[in-house]
Amino acid sequence: MSVSYDLLADQARALLAGETDAIANAANFAAFVYHELPALNWAGFYFNAPDGSLVLGPFQGRPACARLPAGRGVCGAAAQTRSTLVVDDVAAFADDIVCDSAARSEIVVPLIVEGELIGVFDVDSPQLARFDGRDRAGIERLVAVFLAATRTQAPAL
Repeated sequence: MSVSYDLLADQARALLAGETDAIANAANFAAFVYHELPALNWAGFYFNAPDGSLVLGPFQGRPACARLPAGRGVCGAAAQTRSTLVVDDVAAFADDIVCDSAARSEIVVPLIVEGELIGVFDVDSPQLARFDGRDRAGIERLVAVFLAATRTQAPAL
């Protein structure tokens, strides 16, 4: 699966240019990633809620869990550690929350704005070990493009 993350970053920058609304950019960004990266079955956002949980934001794929408890699952772990998590086999992840039984591997990138965690960007694949170090760096770069274009806090929940 040869993906040019340089080209995708340029395309994402052009897609989001001139718009700063978090919901509009998140919706377009999730659709862009879902359709441009191969072998995905879900791509989208979870944003921090006042109670510490993560609430579903714009996404592409099958319906998902609407709210994830604070610190739980791959998304919660990435949010809590503020570091990207790549999971080769979600069934082997001790605290996995099954929102889509077809998901086999996952990458979650925390969204940090001005030092504050505002949520996570979550990407799932039906393939085991779909994501490698190149994907990690590439998806982190795409998320940085999203955050730079949006220049705002998470949507009000």
